[in-house]
This record gives sequence, C-alpha cells and structure tokens, in this order.
Amino acid sequence: MSAETTPLLTPAQRKLVGFALGFAAFCAIGWLLYILLAGVARFSGYFSGVIWPLAVAGILALVLRPVVTVFEQRLKVNRPVAVVLLYLVFVLFLTGLLITFLPAVVTQIIEFVAYLPELWQKTVGWAELHYPEWLAAVRPYLENPTIKSALEGLTQQAQNFLTHLAPTLKSAGAGIFGLFGFVASVAVIPIYLFFFLLSNGDPTKDLPEHLPFLKTEHRDDVVFLVREFLGILVAFFRGQLLIGLIMGVLLATGFSVAGLKFGLAIGLLTGLLNIVPYLGSILGLSVALPLAFLQPGGGLPLVGICVAVFTAVQAIEGWLLTPRIMGRQTGLHPVVIIVAIFFWGQALGGILGMMLAIPLTAFFVTAWRLVRKKYFVAA
Repeated sequence: MSAETTPLLTPAQRKLVGFALGFAAFCAIGWLLYILLAGVARFSGYFSGVIWPLAVAGILALVLRPVVTVFEQRLKVNRPVAVVLLYLVFVLFLTGLLITFLPAVVTQIIEFVAYLPELWQKTVGWAELHYPEWLAAVRPYLENPTIKSALEGLTQQAQNFLTHLAPTLKSAGAGIFGLFGFVASVAVIPIYLFFFLLSNGDPTKDLPEHLPFLKTEHRDDVVFLVREFLGILVAFFRGQLLIGLIMGVLLATGFSVAGLKFGLAIGLLTGLLNIVPYLGSILGLSVALPLAFLQPGGGLPLVGICVAVFTAVQAIEGWLLTPRIMGRQTGLHPVVIIVAIFFWGQALGGILGMMLAIPLTAFFVTAWRLVRKKYFVAA
C-alpha cells in the first residue's frame, strides 16, 4: 500500500516563501550598494585632492582628443607637436579673454559682492512698504539670536568674499596642504592632460586582457558598458561646455542690453553654471530678477525684459543648441535629473558628483537595460 506523498508547502505558501526570499535578496543587494557608495564617498572625500585633478584632466582629454587629431592630420605633425600647438592656441585664447572680457567680469563680480548689503536693505525696505504684515510676522524670527547671528555671518562673508577665499580653497583642497595643495592640484592638471592627450588609441582597447577571470560573454558586456560610459561622458561634457558658453554669451548680451546691473557677469556665470543642469538657471534667476526689480531705474518692466531674455535663450537652447550639439538625448526625466544631481553630489561629496550626475545616471540606466534584456528575460 503506497502512501501518497504530501507536499511540504502549499502553493500559496511556496509563493509567500518565494516572495520573502526575493525581498530578502533585494534588501541585501540594496545594503551592499549602500555600503559600496558609502565606501566610494569616504574614499573620494579622503583622496579628493588626488582624484579631482585626474578626473578633470581625464574628462578634458576625452573632449579635446579630436582637436589634437585634427591638428595632427591637417598640419602633418606628430602627436606631441599637435598637443603643444593645442596648448599654444589655448594660451592665446585665454590671453584674449584676459585682455577683453575678464577685467569687466571680475570688476562686476567684486562690485556685485559689495552691493549685496545695499540690495538686502532695499529688499527689506520694499517689504516694509508693500507687505508690512509679512515682515511683522517674520521679524520675531529674524530677531532670534541664532538666526540673526547666522544672517550676520553670511552678510559678513559676502562682504569679505576675497578675504574669505583662502578658506574656501583650503576646503576644496582638503587632504593635501590647504591652499597650497589646491594650487598644486590645479597646476598639475595641464601636466596630466598633456600625457593623456599623447595617447591616440582607444582607452578600452586593452581592457579585455585585464579581465581574464570573467567569461567571454561577461567580459564583452563589461567592455561594452565602459565604452558606453566614456561615450556618454564625452558627449555630455563636450556638449554642455559648448552650450553653456553660448548660453552665457547670449544671456550676458541680453541682460547688458536690457540694462541689468552686473548683467555681463550674471549672464556669463548663469550660462557656464548650466554644466550642472538647472543649477545655472536657478541661481541666475534668483539673483537677476530681484536685482532687476530693486535696482535704480528697475521695476516690473525690467523684470519682464529679463524673463523674456531668459525665456528666449532657453528656447534657443532647447530647440536649436541641444538637438544640434548634444545629438541624442539621455532620455532622463527632469525630475530624475534633479534627484540624480543631489544624489551623486552627496554620494561623491560635492561639485564633482553633481557634474558627473547625468553621465553616471545615464550609464546605470544603460547597464540596467542591458542586464534586464540579457539576464532577466522570461523563458
């Protein structure tokens, strides 16, 4: 007499156990990713003085390599001579900027920092005149010793921007020797860049030889992802630098013609800061619009003109510059871009993470699509 074997678990219980195991695996992967990112953040923070010059030089090398190749082919010279010629062109270009635009920009920046206390007083006076009840509600908080001390500290720091520049640079160069370390890190970037530009081959050409422990299929995937990341990196920075420069010139011209005080400096910095998406626009508008409203001879008409200039430049960027220069888009939603900027800025400890946020996010999206297509396809 044979007894029927009874399953250990019912179908519903098996589904529950499968879900629990899958959820536990998902949590374990999330925990490992958290530990990995925390380790990367700590490592990049501790060795920031060594990492960021290499990162800047590497990105510039990827962006400028086609220019060196053009010099090499058109002028019939060897690669070192082409790199030297590129450096000479850059020095001449920088000298031209120093002679023409830079003095005016630096002067406007210094004058704007000195003008900040007056702008604050005008803002308070305008609020007292038009919205006294709001100011009355806020004034008790402003009189709080902690808040008052913080505001006074910010005002003092703005007034003494140049004298407080050294501590800022020291913070940027933490991990070496403060200000001297920061200057040394900046000075070594052209040296790194020179040797990076001397290389004319594919940087991933020898990568498969360094991954013998992987199967051929997996090794090909890794090489593909690295090449995809480098392609995204080059396209993003080459495009964003050019777009930011053009936007800066257009905004500076528009603001200056409109009569905005410090319009040249605000426009150029707004455009160049757009290398971090949305950062330049947010900071530029938060400075330009109150200034246009409160400056002598300003008001709502000038605010409207500045908004029109900014809108026109944004339209040119969205409809003309980005499609022609950037080519294919990253395909990331604006909310994803904003979250990515804050996430990678925190994960990598500062402005370098914010600059790399879009390429890194686009890379991980590409990696996820590859993994999902090859390994998660239902049988």
